[in-house]
Amino acid sequence: MKRGTWVVVLLLLLLAAVPPLAAIFNEPFYLDLFRRIMIFAIAAASLNLILGYGGMVSFGHAAYLGIGGYAVGILSHYGIDNGVLQWLLAIGASALVACVIGAISIRTSGIYFIMITLAFTQMLYYLGVSIEEFGGDDGMRLTMKSQFGGLLDLNNATLFYYVVLAILALVALLIHRLVHSRFGMVIRAARSNEVRTHAIGFSPYGYRLVAFVISGAICGLAGALFANQTGFLTPDFMHWTRSGEIMFMVILGGIGTTAGPVLGAAVLLLLEDRLSALTAHWQIILGPFLILVVLFARRGLAGLFLREGRDG
Repeated sequence: MKRGTWVVVLLLLLLAAVPPLAAIFNEPFYLDLFRRIMIFAIAAASLNLILGYGGMVSFGHAAYLGIGGYAVGILSHYGIDNGVLQWLLAIGASALVACVIGAISIRTSGIYFIMITLAFTQMLYYLGVSIEEFGGDDGMRLTMKSQFGGLLDLNNATLFYYVVLAILALVALLIHRLVHSRFGMVIRAARSNEVRTHAIGFSPYGYRLVAFVISGAICGLAGALFANQTGFLTPDFMHWTRSGEIMFMVILGGIGTTAGPVLGAAVLLLLEDRLSALTAHWQIILGPFLILVVLFARRGLAGLFLREGRDG
């Protein structure tokens, strides 16, 4: 088993140990905190698929987080609490929007790609603000969490925790298999040299679009989980600052690695939690730390464990 795989397995085992440890020390708060970390790790992993492996710098990834959340919230608003239907809608709607955004943005590159993805996200953000029936700028509360009959009860904090952990493990496995398949090789080749990829007989556009859609769908599922986690949703789910936060998790953890999104989400959110408890001006401490990591650990935190900062 390769070193990168061992790191991911170790991280998942550590996450699996949180509920019993929280019960032993009577600290249920940590169930909520680490569940939030895992949900953002799923969102960051979805961005890493197109950013780390595909070289597509999307600054609008929070759009799919919001779409997934609103898919749950809107159905719940109309009395439809079936979790399977809610989550499938979250995935499907996010994939559809990603297909539209990707079909346009992937034809461009560089700053144009960034600005198109950002513009679409802000359009969706302002759409959420403008619809008063769903709370507008104030957002809306879920009447109840997604229901799965007698199979799953998300009101059980420990069970919900392990559901999120299982989804994170499946997402990590899916992305790992994708990027090491023929499909993934084309995506990575296009990131390195698009002209050469064309020359050997592959058209990167279709491959990139499929990766973009898969990425959006996974982030939509993270949005559905996040709505159940918070019990409410607002247009802020889709704000560009949220996209920046997800992107920084990827960069901090290690671009183009399986473990990077999990490490990045854990370190960033744990630091936010601990520093905000110490001082109201915690950003002054967090900011320089993040700058130092970017300057002196250019392969991210995963680079401390992997020889080249990438999965081999």
